[in-house]
Amino acid sequence: MTNGFPADSIAQAADWLRASAVTVCLTGAGISTESGIPDFRSRGGVWDRFDPKDFDIRRWLGSEEVRRRYWAMSREGYPRVMGAEPSKGHAALSRLAGSGRLSLLITQNTDGLHQKAGHDPDEVVEIHGTSHFCVCAACGERITRAEVQERVERGEEIPLCENCGGFLKPDAVFFGEDIAPERLERAVTGAESAEVFLVAGSSLAVRPAGALPERAVLSGARLIIVNESPTRLDGKAHAVLRGKTGDILPALVEAALA
Repeated sequence: MTNGFPADSIAQAADWLRASAVTVCLTGAGISTESGIPDFRSRGGVWDRFDPKDFDIRRWLGSEEVRRRYWAMSREGYPRVMGAEPSKGHAALSRLAGSGRLSLLITQNTDGLHQKAGHDPDEVVEIHGTSHFCVCAACGERITRAEVQERVERGEEIPLCENCGGFLKPDAVFFGEDIAPERLERAVTGAESAEVFLVAGSSLAVRPAGALPERAVLSGARLIIVNESPTRLDGKAHAVLRGKTGDILPALVEAALA
């Protein structure tokens, strides 16, 4: 055993990564919780402290009180995202990409930690958008979240677009919003072209991102899942490495590049 997971499983998965001409990775909240960013569903996560209904776009746009609650929460929460440092898992995937053995990284996270770890932004698909920009819900004007955060910290309870007066919201997907077609298309194309599809830190519960591994398997890819808890696709995976991404990914990448 190595750090609690079988060395032979690491070796087999590493062999597949080494032999793969096209490896695609999907990351979820589990890789960022190790950087101190709370996830949504687990105990102590976002849903324990805030009503998930407040993240429905129709409710958010339709209620001044919901928007006020959101920005009050953001005043507390965004500095944690902005100040977070990449985990060992982020660093391992950046190393794998830098070696030329990771063709595309798709992330469900909006924290930008893959880029902060040195991953080429052009090789990252932020399928759920980003927390580091805001967009006007009316005119589409896009500005940095840091600019909006400064306004909130100065006392602006519900920041409005300076271009048209519309509501500013983070450029991240809320419930009821569509994923940007170009992001989804690139993610699907990547999954269907993969020889190896690596999942890291995702429960695969949220679709359409959670369905990408199935597309990959149907197209002939080997599926490797790295996660602390079981996922709904463990039975279809060629390898399941149970544990923290910060423990397993560095070992896996080290073996693949040896």
